[in-house]
Amino acid sequence: MQPIKTQLTELLGITTPIMSAPMGYTWSADLACAVHKAGGFGLVGAAFDTSEQLRHTLGRVRTALGVPAGKALPVGVGLVGWVLDQTEASEDPRIPTVLDAQPALIYFAFGADLGRHVAAVRAHERGSTHRTLVAVCVSTVEEARRAADEWHADILVAQGFEAGGHSSVDAPPVSILVAGVLAALPGGPPVVAAGGVATGAQAAALLTLGAAGVLLGTRLLFTDECGYTPAQKAAVVRAGHGAAAHAACLDEVMGLTWPRGVVGHGLVNGVVRDAQEGLPLEERKRRYDEGRAQGDTERLIVWAGKGVGLTSEIRPAGEVIVQLHEEAVAALRRAASLL
Repeated sequence: MQPIKTQLTELLGITTPIMSAPMGYTWSADLACAVHKAGGFGLVGAAFDTSEQLRHTLGRVRTALGVPAGKALPVGVGLVGWVLDQTEASEDPRIPTVLDAQPALIYFAFGADLGRHVAAVRAHERGSTHRTLVAVCVSTVEEARRAADEWHADILVAQGFEAGGHSSVDAPPVSILVAGVLAALPGGPPVVAAGGVATGAQAAALLTLGAAGVLLGTRLLFTDECGYTPAQKAAVVRAGHGAAAHAACLDEVMGLTWPRGVVGHGLVNGVVRDAQEGLPLEERKRRYDEGRAQGDTERLIVWAGKGVGLTSEIRPAGEVIVQLHEEAVAALRRAASLL
């Protein structure tokens, strides 16, 4: 595989500038290992895991990758800011547990003050020989400026509104966001593009725009390693263009309250239509709980982004990464031939 050289690949020591998103609910530890083995950079999603669960997961990663105890892990861990706002003041803080495992990178997203969590990382590492890189998810140019200038993030992940899972309703399309961040921060940290990227040609386009890499979520739902249930995988395979949308009702029936402006993005189904019809929350929750118990696919929450319609086949994650890399190389060569 011919390497693609960017700021990101140099910083992380990887062959291809492709990162896997730290998706919750999808067993992203297995994905992270597969992506690493294929030459990319994998991220483990912490989501709502306890410290003990995180310790177990990162131990599994260490074993799967054959990394000796005491050595740094060649993967990252993604943490949700608003969850940390609750856990880091509790008797079960997550950040020390993650850092004790020595990941190459820690990724923060969706919080009122991510800067204090970045500061906690730096404070924990004082006197340590291992330095964990810090990546921060940004959805606006203003957020990018703050992450770079105030928090001194090592990597900025520019997430457009196309992203699945959760994303900001204030975010512009990823190409506009990346261009805006790069213009606002010349000579700044590497910018990774996230949201709607499902093909190597898209990755190449973002690289030519100036991004140092891409972060993939939805595209990797179509993999053997993704922990979605068979029913959820069948749903993404069936999904076509326009099948996914922002819908606050998805979190409402689950009883989750995300920060203002951060909204769930998933496949449109009965849960969404219940809300569109104006049913009260209590009834929507009842239908959701009843549907889950009965295996009703119309009440199955499937997080996915705008790019879900660009793929229709489940394959091993390693094969997907290699294919996307080769597509990107071919697209970059085509672009060069235009001159």
